[in-house]
Amino acid sequence: MDFEQVFSQYGAILARVAASYEARPALRDELTQDICLAVWQSLQRYQGKSSIKTYILKVAHNRAVTHVARQVRHPASDSYEDNQSWACGHTEASPVTQLENAQIRQQLLDVIRQLPIQSRQAMTLSLEGLSYEEIAEVCGLTTSHVGVLINRAKVTIKRKLKNE
Repeated sequence: MDFEQVFSQYGAILARVAASYEARPALRDELTQDICLAVWQSLQRYQGKSSIKTYILKVAHNRAVTHVARQVRHPASDSYEDNQSWACGHTEASPVTQLENAQIRQQLLDVIRQLPIQSRQAMTLSLEGLSYEEIAEVCGLTTSHVGVLINRAKVTIKRKLKNE
């Protein structure tokens, strides 16, 4: 599979991964580009031991964790939030429904960004439809640990969304 095929099929997922790690639009765009570059560079090493989706998500999450670590060491001075929706896509819903859905997605994304890195990784991959086994492979964890992380993340997300 070449990069153009991968990007056309999984580009939106890569953008959502970046959005789950970075709230600031400029840094999120930079992270998305870094992720795409890392995927492009790593495709020649893909051996087919897992699905291409699992492989590129592992690359994406590794790059995102590096980004977060870099931001912790060198925090940016601006801290405004972006109100764009997490998931991109065109729907036939009314503008009011689209706005409500965008607000719900933004609230969810804001809460997910507050989770610890491992929980954030597991939850983001779960939202992308990966199984516990695939998440374990991407994150280098056991399947049972992934289950614990996701269940705890769900409890935290529900609690935080109720308090808002």
